[in-house]
Amino acid sequence: MNLGKFSYEIKPSPTLALNSKAAELKRAGKNVIHLGGGEPKWYAPETAIKKAMEMLETRVVRYTPVSGIPELKDAIVDYTFKYYGKKVEGKNIIVSSGAKQALMVALLAILNPGEEVIFPAPFWVSYPDMVKLANGTPVPVLPNSSDLQITFDEIKNKVTEKTKAILVNTPNNPSGVVYEAAEIEKLVKFCEENEIFLIMDDIYRELIYDGLKSPNGFEFSKADINSSYVISINGVSKQYAMTGFRIGWAVGAEEVISAMTRIQGHQTSCPSAVSQVAALGALQGGEKEAEELRRSLVKKRDILTKEIAKIEKARLIFPHATFYSFVDFSAYEKDSHKLAQFLIENAEVVTIPGKDFGIDGHLRISFCGSEEELIEGISRINEALQKI
Repeated sequence: MNLGKFSYEIKPSPTLALNSKAAELKRAGKNVIHLGGGEPKWYAPETAIKKAMEMLETRVVRYTPVSGIPELKDAIVDYTFKYYGKKVEGKNIIVSSGAKQALMVALLAILNPGEEVIFPAPFWVSYPDMVKLANGTPVPVLPNSSDLQITFDEIKNKVTEKTKAILVNTPNNPSGVVYEAAEIEKLVKFCEENEIFLIMDDIYRELIYDGLKSPNGFEFSKADINSSYVISINGVSKQYAMTGFRIGWAVGAEEVISAMTRIQGHQTSCPSAVSQVAALGALQGGEKEAEELRRSLVKKRDILTKEIAKIEKARLIFPHATFYSFVDFSAYEKDSHKLAQFLIENAEVVTIPGKDFGIDGHLRISFCGSEEELIEGISRINEALQKI
């Protein structure tokens, strides 16, 4: 078929491809353990389900305003003040079909063809292709330090006259690293002085442990919200274990949000009405379940790090947040695609290659599954690696 040239340039999501491979092996009767997952195995808040059920029982589920229902936007206003210390209004918020769509329409709203978006590695696997879909040029930045911390100077060195935005994900997927507040502060100041957008992917910011706090762009902004170049992306998927509801949002200057709303209106019209009221329920009463999830993840994180330590030549950057670890296996195999395939075939364990996150030789290993799967899966990995 004569498809558009651009459709061939966009790569499929490697995480989704490996999910499909794992499902295929399970259907074939293999005892596959999936340690690459990107969603917490937890229950959605009871208040979220109750709100959704109440709407469904009316049998009246209709279109909503493109940028989200007013009640949910009001709850996000409260959330933004509670967690960010920033006073905003409904006009500064767009609700989207997941944080991924919020990020995508933000890129579409701000980029002209050929303009550059800088982001630190390791990065979420979708960033490069999302920038390309918005006709931009992705510019990854490799950290110089082995702890995967990125510095302001490393990012600044990549800035050119074509730079339109800097995209930062902290806490970080895939590493669980929390970037230093001082570096984020410098970035905010630099971006606002140079009229460069700073997109903060904050989807994991409340899944943070060990008494740490994740820096947010708004706390360092000297500008009024409607003059600020900071755009915050967040949602209910991770903090409230509601990945399937597909509700995320962006907070930013009214001009940016208005442009995003116009674009979203032609993409999806509006987010799901049922999912929006469920998200409202989570924001209004889901803190108990969110805290239980955090405690569960800390326990699993500690199990994972203990088990990884048994693998002689593996090196782990301790994850203080998210539900991911980014383990350096380069002493066994520098090509992470080969290594991930080797582990599927020889250990029946699914992991995600680090190359797709911008740093080869590593694997992303998630700790959001069961404790039993963590222990068994890493034990299998250790046993398989002895054959290399």
